[in-house]
Amino acid sequence: MPRILAVDDEPSIRRLIEVNLAREGYQMETAENGAQALAKIRANKPDLLVTDVMMPEMDGFELVKNIRMDASLADLPIIMLTAKAQDRDVLEGYQRGADLYLTKPFNPMELKQFVKRLLSDMSGDDGAYRL
Repeated sequence: MPRILAVDDEPSIRRLIEVNLAREGYQMETAENGAQALAKIRANKPDLLVTDVMMPEMDGFELVKNIRMDASLADLPIIMLTAKAQDRDVLEGYQRGADLYLTKPFNPMELKQFVKRLLSDMSGDDGAYRL
């Protein structure tokens, strides 16, 4: 089953992501900030990353930039999940390399569908919408 890293400095949001995706059968790992996440990704690359933007030590934009600049990590699917919802923030997320940009508050069902779709796209499976 795919491994997903959820990164958020808010424990309640991290737990919400973790519980909802674990219920779908994904192996979950968490990190509290971008620096911790980058170390975990470099040690054991997950199959997908869900990251907040506003975090201490290294924000999500910087995390995504670092991932995309590393050839061994550049293909990692990334969902940015953040309260930063202004057009310029969304644009920056995509410019840095996010595959999807979702805003908080978020619908856990929507997150699950996006995760399923991204992982399906990466595997070449055309069954992204099968239940």
